Amino acid sequence: MQKSFSVLFITLVLVKCAMGEEGFCSAPTSEHKTDSNSQQQQPLYWKVMNPTLSPLHLQDLPGFTRSVYKRDHALITPESHVFSPLPEWVNTLGAYLITPAMGSHFVMYLAKMQVHSRSALPPQDVERFLFMVEGTVALTNVSGISHRLLVDSYAYLPANFDHSVKCDTSATIVVFERRYVNVQNHIPEQIVGSTDMQPLLETPGEVFELRKLLPMSAPYDFNIHIMDFQPGEYLNVKEVHYNQHGLLLLEGQGIYRLGDNWYPVQAGDTIWMAPFVPQWYAALGKTRSRYLLYKDVNRNPL
Repeated sequence: MQKSFSVLFITLVLVKCAMGEEGFCSAPTSEHKTDSNSQQQQPLYWKVMNPTLSPLHLQDLPGFTRSVYKRDHALITPESHVFSPLPEWVNTLGAYLITPAMGSHFVMYLAKMQVHSRSALPPQDVERFLFMVEGTVALTNVSGISHRLLVDSYAYLPANFDHSVKCDTSATIVVFERRYVNVQNHIPEQIVGSTDMQPLLETPGEVFELRKLLPMSAPYDFNIHIMDFQPGEYLNVKEVHYNQHGLLLLEGQGIYRLGDNWYPVQAGDTIWMAPFVPQWYAALGKTRSRYLLYKDVNRNPL
């Protein structure tokens, strides 16, 4: 009886710690203020690079990480990111978050561009998608046409499309790459846009807000979704499908079900979902949840 009481007491303490004002254990610092006015003044997606459970807050827990890798899913959290020079990029560090070594057919990584940095081209027949989470870069194509990419803007570059990304100060980009699956008589084109330019789409039976950043037409073999949940909202569908996903939580926090596992997640967390893994999300906390989601589309799984 005494042993059972002790276990119950420890569990209640851990739960109280885990679900604080921000939803998770957090140590207050000068960089992380919890009042609403200070949060409103922060740049969009600032918590991707400054998560509540950052390495600084975990320094008293040697060996601890929330990252998990399993046969059909993975959760990669910021304290376990490993940055190293990106091959052929100039003054740029990268952290590969999802790769075919996991079982995916695409690559997802963070590119941290520094002063006077420049991108390299992807391998032959590989298409690329860029999404800005911090800073500003200049994207230039072979014709000399240049676009200024700000936070929340993005670009799709078809396979074998000559281009260059340059940064004079610093910036962080989420990059998706995959080998393009050709379909006869269909040729994708370069696309540059921003999330706020995309219309909200119908989501029958669901309450979340959905935007798709790429056309839904046959030339494109994947899409990138932006999904917004208000606190307390959740997916009605418990999805099980043939598509793969790569997800980056841009804002907020919640609970993600992957298979038989339930994971607390927050801004800055990355998730890989293999085909047919059961998946479900619910938003928690006091602010909007927003995530960026890769999904393969428009191709026969054979």
